[in-house]
Amino acid sequence: MRQTWELRAEFAQRLSDLYGREVPAYTTLVDVAHQVNRDVIANLGSAAERLGSIDRVTAERHGAIRVGTPAELAALARIFGAMGMYPTGFYDLREASTEAAVPVVSTAFRPKDPVELARNPFRVFTSLLATQDRRFFSADLAARVEAFLARRQLFGPRLLELADRAEADGGLAPDAADEFLGLATASFALSADPVERAWYDELSQVSAVAADIGGVGSTHINHLTPRVLDIDALYARMTGLGIEMIDKIQGPPRWAGPEVLLRQTSFKALAEPRRFIEADGSLGTGSLRVRFGEVEARGIALTRRGRAVYDEQGVAGLPATEQGLAAERLGVFTLTAVPDRARDGRAPTADRATLATLLADGWLRAEPVVYEDFLPRSAAGIFRSNLTSDGSRDIPARSAAWDITQQGADIHADWLAGVLQRPLSDPHDLYETRAAAAERSALAVLNLRSLP
Repeated sequence: MRQTWELRAEFAQRLSDLYGREVPAYTTLVDVAHQVNRDVIANLGSAAERLGSIDRVTAERHGAIRVGTPAELAALARIFGAMGMYPTGFYDLREASTEAAVPVVSTAFRPKDPVELARNPFRVFTSLLATQDRRFFSADLAARVEAFLARRQLFGPRLLELADRAEADGGLAPDAADEFLGLATASFALSADPVERAWYDELSQVSAVAADIGGVGSTHINHLTPRVLDIDALYARMTGLGIEMIDKIQGPPRWAGPEVLLRQTSFKALAEPRRFIEADGSLGTGSLRVRFGEVEARGIALTRRGRAVYDEQGVAGLPATEQGLAAERLGVFTLTAVPDRARDGRAPTADRATLATLLADGWLRAEPVVYEDFLPRSAAGIFRSNLTSDGSRDIPARSAAWDITQQGADIHADWLAGVLQRPLSDPHDLYETRAAAAERSALAVLNLRSLP
């Protein structure tokens, strides 16, 4: 039996091999990331592994996939469920910003349990085209897009049958596992089928992302992202190799305090040759820029309150130390009682115990929890920087497709959960549950019930 986590790990590797063959610059990106990580480990030692062992960081990937219909997204949920990856978070890229607006809503399929994340933290950021949003799609265009999408089949019945069996049984026998992984990986390979040029160009007027989803008869992996311990060093090295990077690193800026949340960058989308069906039915050639090489650096997860501070003030509003983040309950940490301090029945005085004093006096140790999720503004920024010729925006400000007099479709987390036909986890709930359980256990050792 190949267990769930083994299916996930092998799928991540197969997808990485596939993408490396299709986009050779991705292999260069991975090699540079590994070089940077080795250098950071050599310089910082064990401190570099505070947010994950080097083995985990080396194996870590996230992918990005886009689909066009609720049925396609529900099928993906079954495929990823077979690998222990569950929908987590609701990201509305339509509202990320006016300039970076993209006509999709997204979730991330990932493991939820810390043990499973440690085994293999593969994630897939998955987007669904919002054809019902009249700010992007007129009723006529939406109907034509939906009719086009209804004619394609991305995931065959055998793949879905094996996925359901794997999820129910917690894995698959070796032969069935190989078949499942082969079919799943092939589903995300770039198709050689020709693209109808006029249709693709029409959707491109709405959004390059809309064209990539609804303008072709298949789906594909859009990017695959390694994790690096120093993203600034990687950016400089890639540039030094002559690889064109996007104009900046998305997410929190580099600062003197602890790394938080997520920083991302990528090399620019490459012009890939494609065949096109011309208006007269003849076959022509051309290229599309839809796939790129992204890399990420992950920091400490923030609590709901910490995230509110960050969203309003940026990193300048956060404490400049890990202990400050923990003491003010702005970062997510797991607490443990310090054994030698809690020995012989000694305990802190209950009437003066606060999280800040227990940390400062050494009764508790706080271990940071890595941020496992995504930032909608950064995701939209990566899309925007890669998928247009000028690398600056996805929807032209004066485009007729962006009709500000129209109301956006009411697409929300509960709606997406209904599409997925399974629960949609809130990342904050996952972090809070983990942190609260650790805090209760630590306080019990110190004979304390709770902290203010």
